Amino acid sequence: MKIAVLFGGQSSERDVSISSASQVYKALKELGHDVIAIDTAMGLIGPEDEAAFMSNTIKPLPPDINGLKMMKNGLLPVIQSGKLEDRDVCFLALHGGNGENGMMQGFLDIMGIPYTGPNHTSSACCMDKDITKTLFVRNGVPTPKWMMMPVTAEEAVAELGLPLVVKPNKEGSTVGLTVVKDIKDFDNAVKFAYNYDTEVMLEQFIPGREFTVGVLDGQALAAGEIIPKLSEIFDYQSKYMPGGSEEIFPAPISKELSDRMRQIAMDAAKAAKIESYCRVDFRLDKDGNLFVLEINTLPGMTSASLLPKSAKAVGISFGQLCERICTMALRRK
Repeated sequence: MKIAVLFGGQSSERDVSISSASQVYKALKELGHDVIAIDTAMGLIGPEDEAAFMSNTIKPLPPDINGLKMMKNGLLPVIQSGKLEDRDVCFLALHGGNGENGMMQGFLDIMGIPYTGPNHTSSACCMDKDITKTLFVRNGVPTPKWMMMPVTAEEAVAELGLPLVVKPNKEGSTVGLTVVKDIKDFDNAVKFAYNYDTEVMLEQFIPGREFTVGVLDGQALAAGEIIPKLSEIFDYQSKYMPGGSEEIFPAPISKELSDRMRQIAMDAAKAAKIESYCRVDFRLDKDGNLFVLEINTLPGMTSASLLPKSAKAVGISFGQLCERICTMALRRK
């Protein structure tokens, strides 16, 4: 296959995207495919840039917002050169922002170029946490209670209790998220979230264990447990810093609980009309109740990321996973 790996962009998850793309690029090339890499903010990665691209590491904090805004659109020169039209499929190793909110998907639809991951409608819905949770409720998928700003701190606490989660409505990797334990910290948490989005969600905090399930081509993969080491939640540092978390696949739980979690993951994907692949994140409370936190439509794709670990636990190697994701995109076309 002739594959273009699209990555980078101007999202706050830019560093994570570069890390995903470098490993996807390497895996697909090792399988004999004709692969090019395109940073949607900087342009085509040439041979002189490949070493730096392959050695990228994720920093402890997300990129500076103002610095991201200064980046130009590097995709336009690539489009004008005809390099995208020459590809069989675009592998979207983009995370967050315009790479995951349906805009890139819609653009590629117009151009008639197959791409990996959900279509533009599902991508847009899942990037908007308020819409996602509304779809969950309408389809019987359990999810924590939530409210959208503006509401007062008193109204939020009365409805959701303490602690409560304050987060941007359309962000990933827990960027801009705060767990508020004292009502006096509410206003600062809201202001912090507004740095990253024009809409802010308030969500019931579910104490308990954290899990995730990959979904691939209509089938649930292995459930995994996530144990953060640097924070009480699976935050940016816990996700991406060495030793930040322990991730156990398959999860050390009963078959009954695993099967129930995997079924709910498929129900969540179905509610969002996702037919390709995704990752569904859960909380399990002390009473054994499961709550879906969100769907990741373009989850991390390094060999150490959660979706590849979920696949590996059922016998699918990282290279096989990358190749299957491309094949699914061609089949959809």
